[in-house]
Amino acid sequence: MTGMTRRGALLAGAALAAPALAPRLAGAQSAYPNRPISMIIPFAAGGPTDVVARLCAEVMGRELGQTIVVENVGGAGGTLGAQRVAQARPDGYTILCHHIGMGTTPSLYRRLAYDAVNGFETIGLITEVPMTIIAKKDFPATNLAELVRVLKERGHGVNLANAGVGAASHICGLLFQSAIQTQLTTVPYRGTAPAMTDLMGGTVDVMCDQTTNTTQAIQAGSVKAFAVTTGTRNAALPNLPTAAEAGLPGFEVSVWHGLYAPKGTDAAITNRLSKALQTALADERLKARFAELGTAPVPPEQATPEFHRRYWQADIAKWRPIIQAAGQYAD
Repeated sequence: MTGMTRRGALLAGAALAAPALAPRLAGAQSAYPNRPISMIIPFAAGGPTDVVARLCAEVMGRELGQTIVVENVGGAGGTLGAQRVAQARPDGYTILCHHIGMGTTPSLYRRLAYDAVNGFETIGLITEVPMTIIAKKDFPATNLAELVRVLKERGHGVNLANAGVGAASHICGLLFQSAIQTQLTTVPYRGTAPAMTDLMGGTVDVMCDQTTNTTQAIQAGSVKAFAVTTGTRNAALPNLPTAAEAGLPGFEVSVWHGLYAPKGTDAAITNRLSKALQTALADERLKARFAELGTAPVPPEQATPEFHRRYWQADIAKWRPIIQAAGQYAD
């Protein structure tokens, strides 16, 4: 065989082998994840959603074999961070951890730069956190009934703090004012941490916020607690009555958290992230830390894209008439 013939045979063999090698090469190049993942938190560092997200990110990163870098992109009631993710490449390397605001934003904001309903793929729910009704430690009330009486007497003379328009504490505050049929003076902050600091310092009077943020302050006696906003008492705060037990029946609010990817992200990627999330929520250290914060992971079947999607859409439908009736919008 001549040199030219031998070369031709080798090229022909290589050409025949190429199609067989191509799928393996493509699979190796598209293996997910092969670089760090950014998890966007649309609120300030140190807040309830930030705490939940960082606990999940640490364990999920180990399961995925890649670092999950948490980035706080706060502002505009969580919509700036959500917009960042909605407009990111749908490749699984930019994901969002958000709370109940994903259910309220479509009604609370009438003009947004992204599609708040159809701009995301769901990954799975994380946890459902109770809220607590709290006040500065020297507020002149010893139980919820007395608190409500004082609030009705003073009305706008009472400052109701929240972590910003669209935050869980803002939504809970709206419902609380509606439940007691009294308008207070709302004081929005740029995040939960500064709001809690001022509440503990006595600068503002009352607040409604998640147990993930209030439990330690309640246990330390830094704030006065009146009720938990779920149908049953919280294990981390067993002596704190439910709102119904304390005289405000029907007032139940909890804050759910979930993970999202940009619309168009491949199902194989969202399912991979969902499996990592389920592994994280089964981690004993994470569960113990959640318990200290007054919450617990959702069951595995709820940490799936399918369940999360149904739950989210139902929540949007639930909040729309409530927000429209209140007539208070964020834009």
